[in-house]
Order: sequence, then structure tokens, then C-alpha cells
Amino acid sequence: MIVWVNGAFGSGKSTLVDELRPRWPEALIYDPEMVGYVLREIVEVPTGDFQDLRLWRRQVADLAVGLVEEYRRPVLVPMTLVNPGYVGEIFGALTDAGIDVHHFFLKVSREVLERRIDGRSFTPDNPEQDEKVRRWCKDKIAPCVAAADTLPGDTVFLDGELTPQELADLVLARVGAAASR
Repeated sequence: MIVWVNGAFGSGKSTLVDELRPRWPEALIYDPEMVGYVLREIVEVPTGDFQDLRLWRRQVADLAVGLVEEYRRPVLVPMTLVNPGYVGEIFGALTDAGIDVHHFFLKVSREVLERRIDGRSFTPDNPEQDEKVRRWCKDKIAPCVAAADTLPGDTVFLDGELTPQELADLVLARVGAAASR
């Protein structure tokens, strides 16, 4: 089983997965962003967004399938994924491999997203790069919010302004996982 936690930058994906981890200790955490970082070291990313690399999408799906098949454990994936073609490509590969995908999307107002992004430090020792990343994240808010209407029909939309504990309760109830406290 894969639990994909989606939403705009600043919506709380990683925070929710961090809350789920101790309550669902058998689950693995897989951040596809790491695949993007590796690819950036090897090949050029002409658009600046590694999701535009076909190889990234293929590797993300292949690694997720491998984790489920090899370890027979649920996999938590905190990753913004809103391009309908890319969602179809990755989720299609997961489904074709016989893996149950539970897709959650955290809905958060633009104002809250901006405040959360402004409150984060991405590269503490490089304020110029920090500001560049903040701008990039903010520029992605509108496409992320608009994409909510294009996501698969079985996507579960959650109020990303709930507490991490409340969100974790909702996710665990939905996927039928026994939360250990």
C-alpha cells in the first residue's frame, strides 16, 4: 500500500508524515524529492523542475513499487504532484503493479501557505538561495490549488489547516491502519 500525501508547498505534507511515522511504525517513508536531487547531480534539468524529467517519474514509480514488493510494508510518500499527466503516469504505474494507492491532498488557503513558506528556512547559510526557493514555492501555489480539480476521482481532500494529529487520525482511519500510541 502507498499513502501519497499531496498538496502545495507549505501545506503540511512532511509534517503529516512525521506525525504518522510513530503511530504507524511499520510504514516506510519515501521522499521522491531525493530521486530528483540525485538526478540533478547527473543530468541537466532544463526546466528547473525535476518532475519534468521522464526518468524522474519512472524512477519514482519503480522505487515505490520496489519498496512495497521487497519489504511488504506500507509506504508513506510526502510529495507535491499536480501535473495531471505526471499523476497519471506515476499512479498508473503503481496501479499496474497491483499496489493500492491512497491519495490525500491537503487543501490550505493561499495566505496560510505563504505564511508557512515565509517561516521556513531552506538554506540557512545562504539567504539569497533561501529567498529564491521561497519565490519558487510561492509561484507554485496557484498551479497546485488549480490542480485540485484535475486529481484522480478517488483523491481524499483534507483540510490542511487541521492539526497534524487530527490529520493523522483521518488518514489512519481511511487506510484502516491500526495506530499505535
